[in-house]
Amino acid sequence: MLGVVIQGDTRHFDFICQGVTYGITELNLSFDIPFIFGVLTTDTAQQAIDRAGGKHGNKGDEAAITAIKMVNLKNDLS
Repeated sequence: MLGVVIQGDTRHFDFICQGVTYGITELNLSFDIPFIFGVLTTDTAQQAIDRAGGKHGNKGDEAAITAIKMVNLKNDLS
């Protein structure tokens, strides 16, 4: 899953990004499976579109591939 937080006129952007980062960290510490940080933090909706399958690639695909690689690495180490 890929999420996006778009900067607005208030500080909510900072609070949300910090909360998401903390939450993903806690998931990785609590479970024996990888949780990948698939969250775009952008200034505009167009930047999000460009990074989610537009001219800057597909960050969702990249996050999924990273998750698969991490599962494979974990299995190789076991």
